[in-house]
Amino acid sequence: MGFKGAFLSWIALYGWIFVFLHVCHGDLSYSVPEETKKGFVVGNVAKDLALDVKGLSYRESRLDTEDNDKRFCDINLQTGELFVVDRIDREELCGSKISCNLRYELVLENPLELHQVSLHIEDINDNSPVFPKNEIKLEIAESADKGARFPLDEAHDADVGRNGIQSYTLEKNNHFTLAVHSNSDGGKYSELILDKELDREQQQEMVLTLTATDGGTPQRSSTVTIHVTVLDANDNLPVFTQQTYEVRLFENSPLGTAVVTVSASDADEGANGEVTYDFNRISDKAAKLFSIDSASGEITVIGPVDFEDKREHEIRVQAKDGAGLASTAKVLVNIVDVNDNAPVIFLKSFKNHVLEHALPGTEVGMINVQDKDSEGNRQVRCSIQQNVPFKLNPSIKNYYSLVTAAELDRELVSEYNITIVATDEGNPPLSSSKTIHLSVSDINDNPPVFEEQSYSAYVSENNKPGSSVCSVTARDPDWRQNGTVFYSLLPSEVNGVPLSSYLSINGDTGVIHAVRAFDYEQFRSFKVQVVARDNGSPPLSSNVTVSVFITDENDNSPQILYPTPEGNSFMTEMVPKAALSGSLLSKVIAVDADSGQNAWLSYQIVKSTDPGLFTIGVHSGEIRAQRDISESDSMKQNLVISVKDNGQPSLSTTCAVYLLISDNLAEVPELKDMSYEENNSKLTSYLIIALVSVSTFFLTFIILIIAVRLCHRRKPRLLFDGAVAIPSAYLPPNYADVDRTGTLRSTYNYDAYMTTGSRTSDFKFVTSYNDNTLAAGSTLKKSPNDNSNCLDFFEDASKCSTLVNN
Repeated sequence: MGFKGAFLSWIALYGWIFVFLHVCHGDLSYSVPEETKKGFVVGNVAKDLALDVKGLSYRESRLDTEDNDKRFCDINLQTGELFVVDRIDREELCGSKISCNLRYELVLENPLELHQVSLHIEDINDNSPVFPKNEIKLEIAESADKGARFPLDEAHDADVGRNGIQSYTLEKNNHFTLAVHSNSDGGKYSELILDKELDREQQQEMVLTLTATDGGTPQRSSTVTIHVTVLDANDNLPVFTQQTYEVRLFENSPLGTAVVTVSASDADEGANGEVTYDFNRISDKAAKLFSIDSASGEITVIGPVDFEDKREHEIRVQAKDGAGLASTAKVLVNIVDVNDNAPVIFLKSFKNHVLEHALPGTEVGMINVQDKDSEGNRQVRCSIQQNVPFKLNPSIKNYYSLVTAAELDRELVSEYNITIVATDEGNPPLSSSKTIHLSVSDINDNPPVFEEQSYSAYVSENNKPGSSVCSVTARDPDWRQNGTVFYSLLPSEVNGVPLSSYLSINGDTGVIHAVRAFDYEQFRSFKVQVVARDNGSPPLSSNVTVSVFITDENDNSPQILYPTPEGNSFMTEMVPKAALSGSLLSKVIAVDADSGQNAWLSYQIVKSTDPGLFTIGVHSGEIRAQRDISESDSMKQNLVISVKDNGQPSLSTTCAVYLLISDNLAEVPELKDMSYEENNSKLTSYLIIALVSVSTFFLTFIILIIAVRLCHRRKPRLLFDGAVAIPSAYLPPNYADVDRTGTLRSTYNYDAYMTTGSRTSDFKFVTSYNDNTLAAGSTLKKSPNDNSNCLDFFEDASKCSTLVNN
């Protein structure tokens, strides 16, 4: 068939294989000449795979090599074209191999898709034939027969196929012709054939030129000089014990390790039978790894042997006798792999952030693991060491998907350092690790939470507008705007007035301010709802109740209910002349609109006609005789009473009490003078009329009182004139004291007296109260049998008398 026919058949077969792979597996195969310029377009991957060009970028397409060696081609994601990015030297990549292929993996994500791309490197004639030495020395005996053959050094051409050595030519001479032969591996070597017998006496030496020519375009060639020395008879060539030596050598073998010992014998004797060894043909890479002992033929290691660099080496060894006759043998050194390469982890794609609400199984990244060793040494297992909510799912070939294994919560763990460990199955196993950092992105999944379930604020009445009432704080564990909290008040009303008229809140700090001053007497407490809302989308919120309590201040002076203030009426109390020391003569009744200690009242006589005659209960306001009344005492007694509260500072009010020491109605007209002295003529007139009206019943009252005293067997009490009942209209409804600390809540025991000098027919109930027994700071409690309210609700004397008697 010839070389040309064989070559064409091989091309056709290769084409059929390409079509078969392309159709059946969807893989791609391209050819490109070596030494092609950078940027050369090899083919359009997107078009050949029927892929959308826009999808290449979206799906993060990339071109990976199987062993992650030097990258010679890449893909243009904008056009889908496969182009050259680096110099391609076929001889460096594949050496003397006929077929030289680069294998790539086209990886597309979302979803993961893998395509095999094979790039066939075509040889060009960029290397000339090279002889091992510049000169070939032959020593041929003159007795050599015609037709004797003498092997010559084989030239080496790094190119293959037609670009390799195709022929040898010999310079025209009178004694030798040239024969060209093919080796089993496709190489060619030549032999000198003695065409005319030699005669040492005629010519002892001759020089010939041998030319080796390849078949490339343009054609390349090289020459070597053959120096022939005519000797006496040397009949035998060295003969190797084996034509091919095949040995196994472990990679990383120490320097000096013996690889193999070649041996050749020569039947001649003497110098003609002495054999020396040398490399006849060896690659530049192998020449740096091996050397041969010229005497023993032992080949040893002189450089680092690496299985991953080159898995086999072919060496031609020449044995030459002393006369220059030589023969060759082939040495095949197969490098045996040892587990000297740890797996390498490549992060092909990775998302630095993952949302915390991502579902389990969400893909975070793509991991590729490679091991340059072979067979079991390159079988790799991947795992995640820490207890993290992630796992590795095996994907296509040596790819793994890093996915979430559980729900994530940024508020618990915001960042993860994931350590991936890859271990091969060699002996001993080797491993490597890679740590990747992953952040969990926040979503607004937490509402603000107040630090307290409810808040209480205490504000003094008469506060300044704009003053701070209290501060609320809510925390949101979310991040940035999702965790930024704003505060507001829920609209409501306080006593029918919008809440905004009383309070405002700082939306950033949560500080609540008073819009205006509060009045304890108007209202004492109210509640407000504060809303905390974050800035997420959609926003989340929560509420809290703030109870605002208005605390009392001493801003109200005591108000005297009895006797009535001056200007309204003129009231006079009549005191019997026989009144004994300690007798209850009258009572001052006062209230305070404040509460607590601000409403605790104390009474004091600040001015008196006779300072030693009367005394007043400090807390009860009861006016009593300090000593027995005598005839020498002035009939007209004027008292100025001061009523003071217990506030800080305290407030006070004064009132005047008018007393008449008299037992005889005839002395009543003298009240005119008293009223005149007090500049109250109207009151005097009323008093005279009242005394005259009551005088008719005076005796009846005396009898009634004596009877009551006898029934109760109590100490006789003296009758006195002028006891006036307190009408219910004098008691304001707003003076109820919640804390029961006001004067109206004290417990009193009243006795009823009928007077003839009263201006009305109402009863007066005078309390029997001993203020000396009240300790400082004590609170007066109202007893269940307290009948003091009779003063407010019963105007009928018979009803009150019934209560008193019971």
